[in-house]
Amino acid sequence: MLILLIEKTNSIQMKLKHFINLEWKQYFRSAYWQKSMALNVLLVFVALYFVVTFLALGIALYPILKDTFPDQDPLNIVNSYLFYWFLADVIMRFFFQKLPVMSVKPLLTLPVKRSKVVNYVLAKSCFSFFNFLPLFAIIPFGTMLIGNGYPAVSVVSWMVSIFIITLGMNFLNFIIENFSSETELSFLPIIALGGSLFALNYFNIVSFTNLVSGAISSIYDTPLLLVVPLLLLVVLYVLNYSKLKAKLYLDSSLKTKVQEVNASNLEWTRKFGDAAPFMQLDLKLIWRNKRPRSSIFILLIGLLYGLFFYPNPVYQDQSWMFAFIGIFVTGIFLINFGQFIPAWDSGYYKMLMSQNIPYKQYLKSKFTLMAVSVVIMFILSIPYVYFGWNILLAHLAAAIYNIGINTHVILYAGSFNRKKIDLNQRAAFNYQGTGAVQWLLGIPLMFLPLAIFGGAYALFSFEIGCLVLAVLGLVGVVFHQKLMTIITTKYLDSKYKMIQAFGQDN
Repeated sequence: MLILLIEKTNSIQMKLKHFINLEWKQYFRSAYWQKSMALNVLLVFVALYFVVTFLALGIALYPILKDTFPDQDPLNIVNSYLFYWFLADVIMRFFFQKLPVMSVKPLLTLPVKRSKVVNYVLAKSCFSFFNFLPLFAIIPFGTMLIGNGYPAVSVVSWMVSIFIITLGMNFLNFIIENFSSETELSFLPIIALGGSLFALNYFNIVSFTNLVSGAISSIYDTPLLLVVPLLLLVVLYVLNYSKLKAKLYLDSSLKTKVQEVNASNLEWTRKFGDAAPFMQLDLKLIWRNKRPRSSIFILLIGLLYGLFFYPNPVYQDQSWMFAFIGIFVTGIFLINFGQFIPAWDSGYYKMLMSQNIPYKQYLKSKFTLMAVSVVIMFILSIPYVYFGWNILLAHLAAAIYNIGINTHVILYAGSFNRKKIDLNQRAAFNYQGTGAVQWLLGIPLMFLPLAIFGGAYALFSFEIGCLVLAVLGLVGVVFHQKLMTIITTKYLDSKYKMIQAFGQDN
């Protein structure tokens, strides 16, 4: 019996070791490492920044609370804000954390139990950065509590309870994502849930602050109550396990949904010459696939973005922000669609590159589509003139800048894209295919024109700031052919790296 038990243990260890070995190879053979090393180093520094921030918070929190509120218990103060922490944690996880999956299809043809694969995937999610980041604040704060005379057993129970709840948020996030992925505007359920909980607490209809604080304080007073969050964690794990295992079949991805497609010949695109066929493909791709089609709804959000600022008297004297708003309003499609060029075509990119098609012609269609979208968004934003003619002027300058500069910037940045996109996944706040390139794009797309306009506005006037943006945009339009030649050369240099990267499923 002992020999059988040892063999069984060795078998499990070998399976776990095999999974880890596959993940290790997949990670370091990924196209992610074909990017510039500077981008990877930057991501490491960003992670270290958050680690240091949470660590500093954990160390400084007790003395700050003690000095600021000498008559109150710092632990009770922290407990009273845990509801907001947990609520923010769920929302942030929904937008940024995805279930860490591995390429399981090859394993399904091997004598590997599906339960082992599912357990490995779920266990791997526990090692997410989101789960360990709070520990850099919790452990120092708990250590400070023990050092100031708090019962060690109670404090440790408090820290363990916070960590267990954090892991519970990890599995709760995957359940919410699974539910919301069935809807077109998949971010609405989490926004509705988070907003409802916050509103109920804010208007004292249901005091979640007191409920959460009381529950955590009860665990602090009675450590045996740790079994309650532990049981909730087990329940969430089992729910995720059952959902994943039910979908883990070799032919699950072969089932197709039959639907009627309303075809259109898009004759109006023929006026754009040799770029028309590619524009038609892009428009059909947007309309027929879930992720790009859902992104169209984001245009409405971008168009109404100015209503958060222009009617507010606080921003009436902050004219330097108008260019920033104009860049966003007129360039919302450019930013949302353009940042994933050419990853939108990653599913058939290899086939596309095997055709006798001039690459410059392919990129020209992308540029034309983005430039037309800027013009349309500017026209739709004209009613903002109700809040002042200076706003219309800022939007016009921003639109010209978007066409002349930002379209070329975003096309050039696309040559660094190495992540495949599944067009059938939800669109809004879906970060599949998102890498360091997309995050860094915000600097030249949004903050550079803001700095240029702000500098000219501070040194001269609002009108001069608009003029500078417009002139830079016109310069980009004048040198469009030269810029497109440079961009095309860069894409040709990266062509085979992108073909290899888009062939990967991770």
